[in-house]
Amino acid sequence: MNESRAAIRYARAILDLAVDNKSAEAVETDMHTILQTVSESPELRELLASPVVDERIKRNVLADIFKGSNSVTTGLFNILIENKRISLLEEVALKYLVLYGEQKGEGVAYVTTAVPLSADMEAKLLKKIAELTPNKVTINNKVDKSIVGGFVLRIGDLQYDASISSKLSGLKREFSTSI
Repeated sequence: MNESRAAIRYARAILDLAVDNKSAEAVETDMHTILQTVSESPELRELLASPVVDERIKRNVLADIFKGSNSVTTGLFNILIENKRISLLEEVALKYLVLYGEQKGEGVAYVTTAVPLSADMEAKLLKKIAELTPNKVTINNKVDKSIVGGFVLRIGDLQYDASISSKLSGLKREFSTSI
């Protein structure tokens, strides 16, 4: 099964459980924390992905790092560990936030740029995004110098890649196939 599809299924199940337990807001806070912590720690990502590290160690590390998390969130840790899918934790957290945002009529537009967005550019981008979706959208800007210039915009399942690096890759493919 595609890992992205698996992450969506886990996220949807956790969202349903959190809504039933009236703890969706608390779990949303936990998911923000998980997403930030895992994305900022390559060591934690490596530990979670390693098949050599014992499940009990992974469970203890997650319990220590995310002390005070909602019981639904700790249940997610346990299920992912038992099913040997704990390496999906970061993606499940992201999918949960997207699904919960959609349920609330909100969305997050993930914009990757080579330099930070200025306030003027962010306002123009929000105006353009408002034409694409009826949901209230916030922008999450990630800086990645490897895209050289332009931007990559992702809203839910839609992605628009207007980066210089993707255009250069396209040119490279064209040249290599025509020679």
